[in-house]
Amino acid sequence: MHRLLVLYPPPTDPDHFRSYYVDTHLPLVAKLPGLRGYRYSFNVATSEGESPYFCVFEADFDDAAAYSAATASPEGQATRADVPNYATGGAVVLNFELRAG
Repeated sequence: MHRLLVLYPPPTDPDHFRSYYVDTHLPLVAKLPGLRGYRYSFNVATSEGESPYFCVFEADFDDAAAYSAATASPEGQATRADVPNYATGGAVVLNFELRAG
């Protein structure tokens, strides 16, 4: 399994982020070819102090090749191009292979 993890720092307009993300961005995400599932939360906390992130997103793909194909697809390009429309604080994008312990 291969995971995409996106960490979003606080945006300038949290209400706009929430509504745009749910109503516009996530429907684009749902169209990614090879997507096995996704999760997100606006309730990002740390064990101590304030979280540096406003939102967290995870998406799963069968493997790195499926992830690469999804991001290179027209749907992947549209999803990536949409990020500046809501993520005024930027985004930290990570992807990695999951291993069981």
